[in-house]
Amino acid sequence: MKPNGKKRPLGIPTITDRAMQALYLLALEPVAETTGDPNSYGFRPERSTADAIGHLHQVLSLPTGAEWILEGDIRSCFDQISHEWLLTHIPMDKRILHTWLKAGFIEGSVLHPTEAGTPQGGICSPVLANLTLDGLEAKLRELYPKRTARSRRVKVNVVRFADDLVITGNSKELLEEEVKPLVEDFLRDRGLSLSQEKTKITHIADGFDFLGQHIRDYKGTILVKPSRKNVQTLLRKVRGVIKANAQAATGNLIGQLNPIIRGWATFHRHVASKQTFTKVDNAIFKALWQWAKRRHPKKPRRWVKDAYFHQVGGRNWVFRGERTDKNRQPYKVRLFYASQVAIQRHTKIKGAANPFDPQWEEYFEARLGVTMADSLKERRKLLYLWKEQGGICPVCEQPITQLTGWHNHHIVWRVHGGTDRADNRVLLHPNCHTQVHRQGLTVVKPRPSRDD
Repeated sequence: MKPNGKKRPLGIPTITDRAMQALYLLALEPVAETTGDPNSYGFRPERSTADAIGHLHQVLSLPTGAEWILEGDIRSCFDQISHEWLLTHIPMDKRILHTWLKAGFIEGSVLHPTEAGTPQGGICSPVLANLTLDGLEAKLRELYPKRTARSRRVKVNVVRFADDLVITGNSKELLEEEVKPLVEDFLRDRGLSLSQEKTKITHIADGFDFLGQHIRDYKGTILVKPSRKNVQTLLRKVRGVIKANAQAATGNLIGQLNPIIRGWATFHRHVASKQTFTKVDNAIFKALWQWAKRRHPKKPRRWVKDAYFHQVGGRNWVFRGERTDKNRQPYKVRLFYASQVAIQRHTKIKGAANPFDPQWEEYFEARLGVTMADSLKERRKLLYLWKEQGGICPVCEQPITQLTGWHNHHIVWRVHGGTDRADNRVLLHPNCHTQVHRQGLTVVKPRPSRDD
């Protein structure tokens, strides 16, 4: 069921079919990454919504940034892709692909054939969709080549996440008369079209929503905040959980709410979300206060406050409760508030970066190191690796400290099938890491001594 109430046919492949799709995906995904658009971010390894938003913020924040935005939405993208186009252009066994595309779906014990679209529910569907839509950015660059006077004048940039795309331009007329027709022609060859209801051209001063964020010019500064619709969806979900647990134990209610709130706040931690986090916390606090008051209508406000809320830091009130572990031992829990998540700027991935290309192995390992340093869980892994090798770099046999810095190195490169597990990683000095990759040196994981 889509958010607009429409239904989408969903065919769940059998285990055998899923295994076959996974096998072909191992060969198809590197091709898709090599030929993909630089600024396509949906359903691609090592890329995320934060990268898409980060690039869009960059191009709009430049002194020469565009003021007009084409918000494009492809109508029923996964349902309408032309089978003929896929069979002609997708680089894989045509017989197998034809079988996937024509498999159909069963509803009410009736088999419905599929005449268009990618396999709904199949793990290969996102990659097939990306391969279909890749090339749009190159089409635009043919018309507006980079680093030319024409390109600097028109300010055309494209950011795509799956079937949602945003194209910037210096005027409404340019986007309406040149860019939009080009996009429609590109999609028409693939059996697709733009949704006239959702596709619109907006001025940056009015702002627009993209991937759950609201992007707008605030008196000369481009700010990205959680969109109002996204916040309302969160609060509606939270209130639904609270209402459905009117008589539940406090600890159990907290156990259901915390993953929802934490996940939402973590998603928005890369943008200007602090004020929104505070507003969300206040709204949730009020909903929980009403929940507690309804449970004890005859109790005074102070009694309710003391029973359910605990003051932290002299002024912050935390909703608290008690749960039991698997051994039925009680332990205290408290509600997770969105404002507990620190705002942390995201470093956008380079457009040309390819996780399947050995030349980019060092780059992705450096990004992994940044991710590890920013995560408590990953810092524990860092500490484990550092202790495991006695704080010594296995290449130069000199100490690794905060002053020297470190890089993560995969003993078996990920492009060769290596994993991110600790038994396949060592910490190296940045210079030593560069030498290993440049000179093709072999690194052996240090073994702890018997004394250790």
